[in-house]
Amino acid sequence: MFVVLINFPPIKAGKETEFEEWFTWSNQEFARFRGFVGRRLLKPIGGGNYAAILEFENEDNFRAMHGSPEHDEAGDRVKALLQGFPTPHFYQVVVE
Repeated sequence: MFVVLINFPPIKAGKETEFEEWFTWSNQEFARFRGFVGRRLLKPIGGGNYAAILEFENEDNFRAMHGSPEHDEAGDRVKALLQGFPTPHFYQVVVE
């Protein structure tokens, strides 16, 4: 399995609900792609920035989604809600 941990930058003031709604919408878009396993939004306890876990069956399936018009649209929609850019970290599952 291929996993991406995404660290989001701060969300603009008053935009947290919109951000969570965007995440729900984008999950529905990304779930249509071959090899999609799941995507979860993590809200920090006690302050800090949101993070997400994205799982695909393999890196090729992830790259196909990442290079798609749907991914571009999701990125365009979220830009106005963020103070900066998300930082992804890529992993391959080696033990389950």
